[in-house]
Amino acid sequence: MAAARDGVEASGRKARMRKFGQWAGLLALSAAVTLGLGQTGLPAAWLIGPMIAAIALGVGGASIRVPPSGFTMAQAIIGCLVAHAVTSSILLSIARNWPLMLGTVGLTVLVSGIVGWLFVRYGSLPGTTAAWGVSPGAAAAMVAMAGEHGADARLVAVMQYLRVVLVVLSASLVTHALAAGPQGADVPVAPVEALDLRGLAATLLVAGIGGWIGHRFRIPSGALLVPMVLGALVQSGAGVTLQLPNALLTVTYTVIGWSIGLRFTREVLRHALRAVPQMLLSTGLMIALCSLSAWVLVTLLPTDPLTAFLATSPGGLDSVVVIALGSGVDLPLVLALQTLRLFVVVLSGPPLARLIARYA
Repeated sequence: MAAARDGVEASGRKARMRKFGQWAGLLALSAAVTLGLGQTGLPAAWLIGPMIAAIALGVGGASIRVPPSGFTMAQAIIGCLVAHAVTSSILLSIARNWPLMLGTVGLTVLVSGIVGWLFVRYGSLPGTTAAWGVSPGAAAAMVAMAGEHGADARLVAVMQYLRVVLVVLSASLVTHALAAGPQGADVPVAPVEALDLRGLAATLLVAGIGGWIGHRFRIPSGALLVPMVLGALVQSGAGVTLQLPNALLTVTYTVIGWSIGLRFTREVLRHALRAVPQMLLSTGLMIALCSLSAWVLVTLLPTDPLTAFLATSPGGLDSVVVIALGSGVDLPLVLALQTLRLFVVVLSGPPLARLIARYA
């Protein structure tokens, strides 16, 4: 009996040591990749570096995962960062340009539906998997709903997060090419202010409560959107300025990058290996067609190409906002269009997938 107990304890110690080694390796590799990317002036290096390192370890067989509560809190901090910079201007931007914005979002959803129909009809992806996989946004929501509606959630997850990774990389490269001067080279930060413990406490409280509400009531991207709205109300109504020190933001971007990258396990990629060329093609088509939407937006709205590109980019709301915050673009327009599309995609996802399955 004692020998068996000692064996279990020894096995537990080995497992803990193995996880500790994986976390240490992930941290070291993330720092190295991030510093390398930072030397090139690539925007959002503190997001992309940890994401690349996490993909390498995930595919290499690492068993560590970011706890869901950690990812929720990271999204909530990003929501507070947005609230620090933008408040009622988002609603005013939607109100002034809602026909054009709704038309742009509708065009993006229509294009994703056509791409999904083509891949169900002529590709090798099973059932409605392609329809869920090419949905332009709300990756976590699409993966969850796909499983509930009978699609292969593993393939949908690979398609969705592969798109997020490619969109983050392409958006960062485009931002680096279009942004004038050195802006965007560093991690996006809130305005430099003297540390106010009251403001920092308010930030953590808003992030904790808002993130919990968004997660508890399953609001689409609620972990980001609820703290954003709540933070704006606190700043305007309570007279408290939210505080987001650089150290807090660095940890936040790292957690988001790890959360995305560690989903790319060897098992999932092996399962999806045959469909990877189709996934890359569908993702490339989505990015190209959304870039066309950005060109239309520039011609019809007085905005710059970089703002239009980020506003129509089919990536995750949190990652696109991180890049936009450090690029000097029209953040209210980017956030307004991304938020509007998020809700349209979540609402239209199930009926669009059923429609594609029926006619493809």
